[in-house]
Amino acid sequence: MSVASASSSGIEELQQTAQAIEQEIGRVIVGQDTVVRGVVIALLAGGHVLLEGVPGLGKTMLVRTLAEAVHLHYSRVQFTPDLMPADITGTNVLIEDGNGTRHFDFQPGPIFANLILADEINRASPKTQAALLEAMQEQTVSVATIIHRLPRPFFVLATQNPIEMEGTYPLPEAELDRFFFKLNVTYPSREQLNEIVRRTTSATRDSVRPVVDGPRLIALQQLARQVPIASHVTDYAVRVVLGTHPDSDGTPEMTTRFVRFGASPRAAQAIVLAAKIFALLNGRLNVSFDDIRRVSPPALRHRVILNFDAESKNVSTDDVIRGVLKSIPEGG
Repeated sequence: MSVASASSSGIEELQQTAQAIEQEIGRVIVGQDTVVRGVVIALLAGGHVLLEGVPGLGKTMLVRTLAEAVHLHYSRVQFTPDLMPADITGTNVLIEDGNGTRHFDFQPGPIFANLILADEINRASPKTQAALLEAMQEQTVSVATIIHRLPRPFFVLATQNPIEMEGTYPLPEAELDRFFFKLNVTYPSREQLNEIVRRTTSATRDSVRPVVDGPRLIALQQLARQVPIASHVTDYAVRVVLGTHPDSDGTPEMTTRFVRFGASPRAAQAIVLAAKIFALLNGRLNVSFDDIRRVSPPALRHRVILNFDAESKNVSTDDVIRGVLKSIPEGG
């Protein structure tokens, strides 16, 4: 069944649900509209999100507010240098029953929830960061040869400080690739900062109500995947991803000069799915080239690995992505 044949009430419900989540988040979070919309798109896509910004910009508060706006089991893990993988996934514990018989019993870790906040994920060691690899891709956890399935829906929201800051470890490329979007949280404007101060220093705080539960969210995720996309628009998304590969034919100059490794096929999947949801949220039942361009930066910025020349010239991944989007024609 295509989205055109799906009930109009289902499409309207998806749009209304997204708007309701954004409104509830807006009761607590001031500004950051692009970040909030990106988080909602990833939620409807069933993908994970990496939020990056300096301390104090409300990254953790955003995730906590989202947890209140969706009726899901929420769990928070504070990543620290001494955190161990078993502290996240869980471990087998030796249990002795009343008859004196001993057996191992699996005690689930905090990852066994629907919505996970991996707070300051890049402050843990690479060994601990890797504990999320299987969970994020396969939604399972393997402990002592036993595979334990995670609940659905399963959604990881990770926060991190810029890698230049003290006490941080870079995330491995394999883990970065598992994030659907990477969203940059920026400083508020003067007006937004005034509103933040007003809200946080007053005697009252707006309450956030849940607007969607797990089963309905899964149904909306399936509906979003039914949005039609023309083959030439899909090919445009593919060519954008290939444009980040320094060894591809017709690669833009920005890529050949500054990129060490390009984006993976997961990037193309993320761009197309995010563009479908972006189109739906804007009241359209078909995906345009502009939708592809709008969602490409958050889908690509953590998947493009720059070389030393880019670092020495202070060229960012967003600079490269803008260059790719300008260089790739719609028809090709």
